[in-house]
Amino acid sequence: MDNKFIPLNFLQLGKKAKVKVLTSDGTIRRRMLDLGLISDTEVEALQKSPSGDPIAYHIRGAVIALRSEEASKILVEAL
Repeated sequence: MDNKFIPLNFLQLGKKAKVKVLTSDGTIRRRMLDLGLISDTEVEALQKSPSGDPIAYHIRGAVIALRSEEASKILVEAL
C-alpha cells in the first residue's frame, strides 16, 4: 500500500480527496460502489455529527453520511 493514501475517515473537514482503493468486501463493498465510490471519484468531507460519527461527505453531487468503520476501508489521496 502506498503511504500517500489515507483512510477517508482521516480526511479533514473541508478538504477534498480522490478515492484510490476500497478494502472492504461483500455487501459493504457493493454498497460503496453503488454510492459511486469508484477509483478517482472526488470526495469532500463536509461535517461531523455532534457525536463525531458519522461524517457527511459530498460524493458525485450527493451528500452521504458514512460511519467511521465504513470510511476507514476507503483509501483516498488528498488533493
